[in-house]
Amino acid sequence: MKTDWQFDVPTAGSKFLPPDARYMEALSSQGYAFEVAIADLVDNSIDAGAKDVVIHFLRDGDQLVSLLVVDDGKGMTDEDLDVAMTVGGRRDYSDNALGMFGTGLKSASLSHASAVTVVSTTKRTRATGRRWLMERAVSGFECDIVDPSYAQTLIDRYAGRPIVWQGTVVRWDGVKDFPKHGGGGQTDRYVQRTINKLGLHLGLHLHRFLSRDDFNITIAVEDVRTSTVYLAFGVEPLDPFGYLVSGDPEYPRTFVAHVPSVGDVPLEAHIWTPRATVDEYKAVGSVIERQGFYFYRHGRLVQAGGWNNFRQPEQRLSLARVAVDLPGVANDVFRLTVKKFGVEASPEFASALEKATDTEGRTFLDYLAAADAVHREARRRTSTTRKAVIPPGRGFDPALRETITEELPAIPYEEPIAVNWQKLDNGLFFDIDRESRTIILNHQYRAAILGGRRGGLNDVPLIKALMWIVLHQVFEKEYSGSREKDNLQLWQSILISAARAEAQRGGDDE
Repeated sequence: MKTDWQFDVPTAGSKFLPPDARYMEALSSQGYAFEVAIADLVDNSIDAGAKDVVIHFLRDGDQLVSLLVVDDGKGMTDEDLDVAMTVGGRRDYSDNALGMFGTGLKSASLSHASAVTVVSTTKRTRATGRRWLMERAVSGFECDIVDPSYAQTLIDRYAGRPIVWQGTVVRWDGVKDFPKHGGGGQTDRYVQRTINKLGLHLGLHLHRFLSRDDFNITIAVEDVRTSTVYLAFGVEPLDPFGYLVSGDPEYPRTFVAHVPSVGDVPLEAHIWTPRATVDEYKAVGSVIERQGFYFYRHGRLVQAGGWNNFRQPEQRLSLARVAVDLPGVANDVFRLTVKKFGVEASPEFASALEKATDTEGRTFLDYLAAADAVHREARRRTSTTRKAVIPPGRGFDPALRETITEELPAIPYEEPIAVNWQKLDNGLFFDIDRESRTIILNHQYRAAILGGRRGGLNDVPLIKALMWIVLHQVFEKEYSGSREKDNLQLWQSILISAARAEAQRGGDDE
């Protein structure tokens, strides 16, 4: 039976369907990485006009207990705080605000903590506070009112560091990532690893703000009982375009892509210096991840690398980076993710890139060809001096595999060398399986080498890197001669002795 298609769906009234309280649980399950969540809180501090932001890890002996983000921004009144703690709370964002959706504070915090408390004060109002406790939030959107005296106590705790007349404290309790047992140096290792990663992330994504003389972020660790400050350092800006010498003297250049829906979009195209080892180049991601567009929104880096469906990433374009400041008004061409950690660009942008030119008539495609040429020339100069190798594969850290691939040509059509842990007889430190092309490490020594850290597929990257360095040539030869066999025995003896010493040291420390 043939019927006419209806382009509009007919309706018969409407019905009010409020969200179930479990919506809070869904809100907190959006996959926020720890450092991305903290960056979202710092965005709020910047929007509040803060000049100083302190990210404070609090510990009680070996146990981490809370994390706080404290700023000297304009603060919030009681009414402002209600709006800020309401999921999707509507407030007037300024034209250059970093906030957008009204969910960042709640979703970022409850993704990583069982409770988030916000205390704030302005120059004209007393301290006030609210708390979302996850177990109460999911049962009925019940937000706790913080006792005013405690709210003032928390504000006073940070008097002069950085709060002077006004400011805000965001407190996380029950942080899911914190080590459950802090003994054996687990807390120290976690803090060091997390702070390094957090510092790099904030330094990169907020580098334009951190480059100013009037804005600072400090990361600190303090013992709540003894007031001992274990660590305190300022986050340094990490400019992804911070090279000293361009890889091509003709760059950077600014191309203009005409996108009908939003107008002209400037593209500041850069070519990095080949074989750069500075954090500004290496810390962004892998070769595949770090090339492409670097989108900024109101000075904040919201995407670091990626071609947004314009083309596929390739190693030969690893030196190409393009800075793009997004249009100030909302549009359908560039859509920012809720986490402000990625941009979805419409096909209209990709089409405009094909026709983008600079003032001299060079095209954006000419730029990509120039970046390709610089990379090829750098490879040509180095490939004649270094012998091809069988690269590392499964079990080696991705960053290690990437570095070796960049530094050394690979023998074509050869399976990579894998590494794993197994039980070995006779106390051997390692064994070699030529057939499966695998380095086998003795599981007996794993705990001592890990030193209390959690193991995983890509664990102990330093040990595995050294094993690859000394053993990759064994796999590249059809058989081992007397010299190679003697070397294998020598390395075996030395490594067994070192592993036993490591195990003994661990026992002594305990």
